[in-house]
Amino acid sequence: MPVITCIEDLRRMAERRVPRVFYDYADSGSWTEQTYRENSADFSRIRLRQRVAVNMERRDLATTMAGQPAAMPVALAPTGLTGMQHPDGEILAAQAAEECGVPFTLSTMSICSIEDVAAATSSPFWFQLYVMRDRDFAAGLLDRAKAAGCSALVLTLDLQVIGQRHKDLKNGLGAPPRLTLANILNMATKPRWCLGMAQTKRWNFGNIVGHASGVEDMGTLAEWTAAQFDPTLTWDDIDWIRDHWGGTLIIKGILDPEDARIAADKGADAIIVSNHGGRQLDGAMSSLTVLPQVADAVGERCEVHFDGGIRSGQDVLKALAMGARGTYIGRAFLYGLGAMGKPGVTAALELIRKELELTLALCGRNDVHDLDLSNLVFPHQIPAPLGPYQWQPQGKLAAE
Repeated sequence: MPVITCIEDLRRMAERRVPRVFYDYADSGSWTEQTYRENSADFSRIRLRQRVAVNMERRDLATTMAGQPAAMPVALAPTGLTGMQHPDGEILAAQAAEECGVPFTLSTMSICSIEDVAAATSSPFWFQLYVMRDRDFAAGLLDRAKAAGCSALVLTLDLQVIGQRHKDLKNGLGAPPRLTLANILNMATKPRWCLGMAQTKRWNFGNIVGHASGVEDMGTLAEWTAAQFDPTLTWDDIDWIRDHWGGTLIIKGILDPEDARIAADKGADAIIVSNHGGRQLDGAMSSLTVLPQVADAVGERCEVHFDGGIRSGQDVLKALAMGARGTYIGRAFLYGLGAMGKPGVTAALELIRKELELTLALCGRNDVHDLDLSNLVFPHQIPAPLGPYQWQPQGKLAAE
């Protein structure tokens, strides 16, 4: 068993063990992948302020996210096709999250269904909704999530149309995978993955096949999904979703302060600053870059969560110091899942927990709730958020 010291170790293992079509799905962005790269790179542009001679014997990472207790301010993000990184992947990731005491979010486009995950876990999990043209189907998803005891709804707003993802197009992404010669030859080099997938019945989109009207097999599913993502979705549609759900509502995909204010006006309990992992609008700002302005825009009206580029506990700490109440990891846990299944997800969460706790201590803090901009140092070429530059309502940075 190799010694695993960082998320990058898990990424390299996953790259060796997961078929290219699904590894590339997890580890890529849209178009040139500029935004995908900058989500992570922008963390390295911010430095930490080290403090000494502070009693750091006890450090407290516990918090709440959207009212749910969390052992640390980290949740597992909703990720599509998780069950193709490893057989029964959503179930295994949910179980690992439950054991580690952090929230798990199930994607609409999961392989394991809402009911599969509910049957395999004892703690409430969150459900992420894509709004489809078929509103009856969307309402049915909400009803199924409520029946399964899901404690929060994560409503994704940034996938009305799908960004152009070059690697997915070239690889013929699908579930089950498209059996092109290239995919067959590559899967032949991944015997562990193939053996595992041969032992599970979950090969398809479990929340859709058999639930959406007229979708019974892969042929009809492909036609249905191509027609169902709804480009007509507007803020006016949030009202019926919120009313039908009737519980905790988290709105995901916020990159602009004005959108953040609208989401708060619509009654969101939390918003997630996110650019869909750089998989939608390439050239959009990194999530970290806009986080302080979004947090400033909503103030105390709703919680601000963060998603995009986190690969370490230090990244988590920087996001918290810049205004986030909680954070989400997507690729970081997918690497662990692809590398080792459930133990890999646990390893990813433990790595981040230990890194966060150690960094918290070396920054002179004992509690994650005490973090703020004073814990960070911004090199001269980076405008310090809300420091020498102030975000204006019209969305421009102007010198004070």
